[in-house]
Amino acid sequence: MREMLTGGPLDVLTGDYLAELTMLILARDRLRDPSLGYARTFLRQLEECLGLALERGVRIVVNAGGLNPARLADAVRELAKGLGLDAAVGYVEGDDLLPRRAELGLPEGLLAANAYLGAFGVAECLRAGADVVVTGRVTDASLVVGPGIAWFGWGTGDLDALAGATVAGHVLECGAQATGGNYAFFREHDVTRPGLPLAELHPDGSSVITKHPGTGGAVTVGTVTAQLLYETAGPRYPGPDVTARLDTVRLTGQGPDRVRIDGVRGEPPPATLKAGLNRLGGHRNEVVFVLTGLDIEAKAALVRRQFEDALVRRPAELRWTLARTDHADAATEEAASALLRLTARDRDPDRVGRELGRTAVELGLAGYPGFHLAAPPGPGAPYGVFEAAYVDPAAVEHTAVLPDGRRVGIPPAPVTTPVTAAEPAPVEERAGEAEDLGPTRRAPLGLVAGARSGDKGGDATLGVWARDEPGRRWLARTLTTDRLRELLPETAGLPITRHQLPNLRALSFTITGLLGEGVAAQHRFDPQAKALGEWLRSRHLDIPEALL
Repeated sequence: MREMLTGGPLDVLTGDYLAELTMLILARDRLRDPSLGYARTFLRQLEECLGLALERGVRIVVNAGGLNPARLADAVRELAKGLGLDAAVGYVEGDDLLPRRAELGLPEGLLAANAYLGAFGVAECLRAGADVVVTGRVTDASLVVGPGIAWFGWGTGDLDALAGATVAGHVLECGAQATGGNYAFFREHDVTRPGLPLAELHPDGSSVITKHPGTGGAVTVGTVTAQLLYETAGPRYPGPDVTARLDTVRLTGQGPDRVRIDGVRGEPPPATLKAGLNRLGGHRNEVVFVLTGLDIEAKAALVRRQFEDALVRRPAELRWTLARTDHADAATEEAASALLRLTARDRDPDRVGRELGRTAVELGLAGYPGFHLAAPPGPGAPYGVFEAAYVDPAAVEHTAVLPDGRRVGIPPAPVTTPVTAAEPAPVEERAGEAEDLGPTRRAPLGLVAGARSGDKGGDATLGVWARDEPGRRWLARTLTTDRLRELLPETAGLPITRHQLPNLRALSFTITGLLGEGVAAQHRFDPQAKALGEWLRSRHLDIPEALL
């Protein structure tokens, strides 16, 4: 926060503190103490930087209110008073659907249920003179779109401008992911300590993505492309105020660390409002056996037979995963070892608790040669489940609470896209469009393509882009859904949706169900699919030498 405030000119400082997993964590905080439920990290940052922001006239807009924006707003006022500062604080609420669960037809047993609100509540607070605006669950992009509405006077019908700001907000929401963090071609830049991105937003919704002078990392067409592909699914990026058409985005380099975004077209938002539901799914535990040296597969089979035979009460789910991290004739013991991971789940905490760990430990003197565990077994822990629901926007009480205490209701978008409106069918590039690029060589895909992957509930999203137009055409022909299943065998049998985004030289994949019940359920080794793209880039296929 201090770096952004002191590094150069700034009108608004935004901060995205919420993720699907964060909402579950905050819900558990609120169960222990009803006065909690917000991101306390924000208050620690603000204690150091509020005076600096007020001195420089920088507004602060954050979603750190989580499940309790009113209480966070009070805490900000108390903090300001304690520092001898006069700060006008507004907040946005109405996203919390839990008190109206039955009325809205939501399932029982929820810890949190929150609608993804839009940007017009943020704008109302800023127009009323708020120095600090805190919200609950708004869309990530709303933190940027709201200031745009307040500054430029956009209305609900200014769809292209709202869409352009939405794209800028999506680029900024994950911080350094737009300046070289998590970037496929990270060796091209010094990303030891990348700076944070900022957007110069214009009245028509276009923007320039840049960063403060002298900060690390880089802003390039590639880094911005990577972030645009992050956790998006296809050409339409729907939100509560507008649907941004990602297939209309134009990216243009404008010199060092400056990328212009323009051409973004907007459509009316969907007729329903997305809500995130969090509940406890049960309890889980994990035991990791270390298998060293020869006969790894046989040792793994022996562990499984002995363990399952010794269990007194079998959990509802037992999942075994063998990671062949071992090397032949290894120079170190660790390099000679593989990891056999056992994950257990059950609604009864006792079935995955100490009994599970005790069963593993008691095999020690009767098991495979070299038996040991990566860590002592733990007692087990609860896990959460995230799922999306869709509600009528008119039933959600989106409210801006202004610094003087006035409450302003924010109506839903007056024009929406009907629920029955069909998404254009994904189009596979026809084999007849193939071009002869000459001889090929077996090589990793990552030599010619970047990737960025992530999660949307239980689904994995995967964006893959080429670095030039010949590479795009080859990628579009080559990386079909069938080829993706071949390269990533874990996706076999799962529905995969593929879209082309020619302006970004990219393909967008959604792999339905790869992550089970979402990140909190820890369904797989990489529960948020963060490295799915890097796995794909490491896979070998026949690549034209002209592209290498």
